Amino acid sequence: MSGNLEPLMLDLVEWVATSPRPYSEVLHAWQTSCPRLTVFEDVTDLGLLNRYHDQNGKTVVGASPAGLAYLREKGRTTH
Repeated sequence: MSGNLEPLMLDLVEWVATSPRPYSEVLHAWQTSCPRLTVFEDVTDLGLLNRYHDQNGKTVVGASPAGLAYLREKGRTTH
């Protein structure tokens, strides 16, 4: 994982760990076309996020168990 992106990766995982977000909101906030800023793709590839369907059938993104462990390891909390 890129050391330069790690603070942003932590922010993204912490953001969805605090309150799962609609997939469209996460993509809108974190996806980029810049090949050097691959935060969403990196945390997804590392398995730090889970995508699932809520009771209304909408796709939601939350932190995976690995993502929560990553936050704890880096001293972040999810309140």
